Amino acid sequence: MPEGHSVRRLARQFGDVFTGEQLAVSSPQGRFAAGAALLDGHTMASAEAHGKHLFLHFDNALVLHVHLGLYGAWSFGGDSTFTGSSSIGAPRRVGEKEAFAEGDADTSYAGPPPPVGAVRVRLTGRHGWADLRGATTCETITAAEADAVLARLGPDPLRNLRGDAGRFARNLRSRKTPVAALLMDQKVIAGVGNVYRAEVLFRRRLDPWLPGTDVPEPAARNLWRDVVSVMGDGVADGRIITTPPKYWKFGGSTAAKAAKAGLEVPARSGSFPAGEDAHYVYKRQGLPCRVCRTLVLTAELAGRNLYWCPFCQRE
Repeated sequence: MPEGHSVRRLARQFGDVFTGEQLAVSSPQGRFAAGAALLDGHTMASAEAHGKHLFLHFDNALVLHVHLGLYGAWSFGGDSTFTGSSSIGAPRRVGEKEAFAEGDADTSYAGPPPPVGAVRVRLTGRHGWADLRGATTCETITAAEADAVLARLGPDPLRNLRGDAGRFARNLRSRKTPVAALLMDQKVIAGVGNVYRAEVLFRRRLDPWLPGTDVPEPAARNLWRDVVSVMGDGVADGRIITTPPKYWKFGGSTAAKAAKAGLEVPARSGSFPAGEDAHYVYKRQGLPCRVCRTLVLTAELAGRNLYWCPFCQRE
């Protein structure tokens, strides 16, 4: 499921390419025909994200509310002014980073291509289009209904408003549920998913099975600050990277020679790590911990696989 940084990037992209534009809104698949008709021909006023929820506000006081879930994804296309990612969402298909279009966009753009597959909703402006497929939630709601959705969610680390750290700490410390499960509870904190929960718990050396009530107040606030930091990096980078460059390696023969010699070669300055170097524990079960060399463990918690180091993250 796309985590909060991807949805924040989606909101930014929609804001960049559609704000102030009168949009044609349709449902090629047909399942969203009634909702699309309420928005068709209206101007998109703004786009915002809170956690994993995307809200597109229109000038008729209605809102397109989207939660991608496990399989949802947006795809984009247009002319050379319509910049951004070609796809965001559906990690099982795209990966945890967006798929960027190669080269310049089509300068001879004359409208969107025929829809391919089950396109739930299509937004079309003067310079480009956006298609949504497979979302868990796609609905047209009122501004009051959007506010009600927001009221059910915990604080968003990417907003990091005054008082949010304390609100998160209270949410976390009021329940006996394991802290790793609480981090996936969107009523406790909005936007954290499976990758971020494993990584920030390791970075803070917190036992994932520790009850929320046993997390000290300072530790809870430091956990919040670390989530704010790494998710902010995710917005900037377009992918989740939680390790420092000392754990990154060159590709190709240089890496092979270094490994044979038992050496670790740092990444080039300003580059991104290979996927296997980007995380401390996520999907590294059975591999040695980067810090202590203890084998990383995995177990199911809150419906998803949890990854942790039993030595570094002792209670």
